[in-house]
Amino acid sequence: MKRHTASTFTRDGFIKAIGPADAIQKQFSEETFEERIDCSGKCILPGLVDAHTHPVWAGERVHEFAMKLAGATYMDIHQAGGGINFTVERTRQASEEELYSSFQQRLGCMMRAGTTLVECKSGYGLNLETELKMLRVIERARQELDIGISATYCGAHSVPKGKTASEAADDIIKNHLPRLKELGRNGEIHVDNIDVFCEKDVFDLDSTRRILQSGKDIGLQINFHGDELHPMKAAELGVELGAQAISHLEEVSDEGIAAMASARCSAVLLPTTAYMLRLKQPRARKMLDEGVIVALGSDFNPNAYCFSMPMVMHLACVNMRMSMPEALAAATINAAYALGKSHTQGSLEVGKQGDLIIINSPRWEHLIYQFGGHHELIDYVIAKGKVIYKK
Repeated sequence: MKRHTASTFTRDGFIKAIGPADAIQKQFSEETFEERIDCSGKCILPGLVDAHTHPVWAGERVHEFAMKLAGATYMDIHQAGGGINFTVERTRQASEEELYSSFQQRLGCMMRAGTTLVECKSGYGLNLETELKMLRVIERARQELDIGISATYCGAHSVPKGKTASEAADDIIKNHLPRLKELGRNGEIHVDNIDVFCEKDVFDLDSTRRILQSGKDIGLQINFHGDELHPMKAAELGVELGAQAISHLEEVSDEGIAAMASARCSAVLLPTTAYMLRLKQPRARKMLDEGVIVALGSDFNPNAYCFSMPMVMHLACVNMRMSMPEALAAATINAAYALGKSHTQGSLEVGKQGDLIIINSPRWEHLIYQFGGHHELIDYVIAKGKVIYKK
């Protein structure tokens, strides 16, 4: 719903009132404010939510872009020792401080592009030591920075060298997850979600099922990669296990779409990935028409180097035939739903967290219509009622 000449009032991190500007000013005329922002001629929107990222890693993979342009597929690069395995080696070698420094810079770029809540995965360790190192980095950012974070354990991002998928699943179930449970109970690391890369020649359906169910058993929300490169019936598996969300879904079946709609399992679509890898586009239009809760994510990682949710929304509209209102919902309230946080974030409502952006345009559509240069469009980013970025 659009409101013209409206004001919002936040206090203690939450939205306390929304209404006509004159009424809000009269209601709170005796209040003192830390900051008043004149939004005349501008638009106030919910803070953007990025529902899928891999932002903690070391080792650039810019050299792989030329390989992709020459026709190499994702799995070609992966099997040649590049891709995830290349990043794993360098992430294992990096210190915790080095990882935190680069992670903090990346979160700053996301924040300046309007993101106030971001899902952050581990997954470039594949052994317990490095996965925990990555999760400690994410936890430190959650404690120290203003941007909201939903932490995801993704130790099943790839099968480690020297192991089969079944052996890797056994290691995760017997060693990784019990340690995560212990650290969570002690308050050392907070993890929200569990993820598996369910894919041909990576983790098959059986291994995926075992890992996801074990994660769910220790209280983690299921939010995983499925049906990206090959039709795996991952969507059907996710619905069976009670997944909150499934990402990618370029190869999802009609039955999987219907099952997700019925179960209110969110589809996190990643137009950047389909664009970079020249994959067929996820069937966003069919999902929306059938009632699936469609969310968007940047899939920021060394393979898809995009910080910008406005750019993601633009690609979703152009390449996946989403309307601008659908794309905005997918990057705010629906993305918050995919992370299990739509009750507190993702929309401008009294009682919700004071996460919002102010853009220097009388039309909100400029945020999606504009092709790049969003740092010139976004005047303010506010999280929990605090200005965290000002142009």
